[in-house]
Amino acid sequence: MNCKVEKTKNENEVKLEITVEAEKFDEAIKKVYFKSAKYFNIPGFRKGKAPMNIVEKYYGKEIFYEDAFNEIAGEALDEAVEENKLEAVSRPDIEVKQIEKGKELIFTAVIQTKPEAELGKYKGIEIKKVEYNVTDEDINHELEHMQEHNSRLVTIENRPVEKGDIATIDFEGFVDGKAFEGGKAEGHDLEIGSNTFIPGFEDQVIGMKIDEEKDINVKFPDEYFSKDLAGKDATFKVKVHEIKKKELPKLDDEFAKDVSEFDTLKELKEDIKNKKQKQNEEKAKYETQDAVIDALCENIKVNIPSGMIEMEIDNMIKDIEQRLSYQGLKLEQYLQMMGKTNEDMRKEYEPQAIKAIKSRLALEAVIKAEKIEATDKELKEKMKEMAKSYGKENDEEFLKNESVNNYIKQGIELEKAIDFLVENAKIK
Repeated sequence: MNCKVEKTKNENEVKLEITVEAEKFDEAIKKVYFKSAKYFNIPGFRKGKAPMNIVEKYYGKEIFYEDAFNEIAGEALDEAVEENKLEAVSRPDIEVKQIEKGKELIFTAVIQTKPEAELGKYKGIEIKKVEYNVTDEDINHELEHMQEHNSRLVTIENRPVEKGDIATIDFEGFVDGKAFEGGKAEGHDLEIGSNTFIPGFEDQVIGMKIDEEKDINVKFPDEYFSKDLAGKDATFKVKVHEIKKKELPKLDDEFAKDVSEFDTLKELKEDIKNKKQKQNEEKAKYETQDAVIDALCENIKVNIPSGMIEMEIDNMIKDIEQRLSYQGLKLEQYLQMMGKTNEDMRKEYEPQAIKAIKSRLALEAVIKAEKIEATDKELKEKMKEMAKSYGKENDEEFLKNESVNNYIKQGIELEKAIDFLVENAKIK
């Protein structure tokens, strides 16, 4: 294989002209033939048994060219990129120059390459001090949450539904006199005041008695996820079966003993305060790091290739798809529910993608400028930590995996760069 490299008129973009030996291309053609022979049905031969020269004569000699190109072009391009120490950040724009059996395969690939950020001021960056204090309100809020979690439901029989009650109801919804899909349920527990139902619905349940039936009139929000129902007037036929109310435990020493390892409410409050303080310190730490990185990015010069942005958005959307799959949803379903197109989503995530790339390039420039490196000790410790989390503590292949090592090395160096910036910042 031979490769010529030339810069294009665009910044951070190169054009590779790759030549693959004729013998290698012919081998790829044979390989493709053997893979696909079973699909050819030629008169005079049993299906899949026609020789390659007969198939080429019957269908044309170009029949295998495209698949043969795909068979070897990717590997040839990867080899060319590696040999020329290029870091591609976009999909290649391919153009075939020569493709013929018995001749060299020649094609070009235009790729965008990773840019380097030009650092501005990065030492002594001025940022505001981030600090959070634990208040009595924070502690009381946590105690209330614990009360809710340890509450019990008491059945109410001698009064109508009030705000805060849990009403067990049957309901069926109608739009223009017709029942709609998903608008019916029996024995549904609804907490009145939780605002989990259509606006106005819960308010109209207030005052209903056990076994009472009532028509409740509401209007679906204009931005409702179902386009068939958005903005429509609806009537729900509702029947109340049961009324329950949460009974909260009293906040005293007995409560502390029941819900924790402490003997007194005072000790429990102190523990909550300490945990909240640690959470606040972590929150302040990450917000300080974000502030330093944002300030760093304001002082750099870099031209981010369009392909790099597109690939970053691709990765973000893949991450969203994975998270949606845990909820049993596909991306197409999610977009339909949100009333968006794939293009809308990509535009929405573009600023976030640009910020992420800029931050990464800026930190890499700091690593280079300050000669920051991950030590062997740091690398081994992180590797063991990661192996343990994946249940591969004794997996020699995993522990020696070069790509995993490089990933961890980059992570350590990025962390050290951020620590360096914070340590050298002017925090007011």
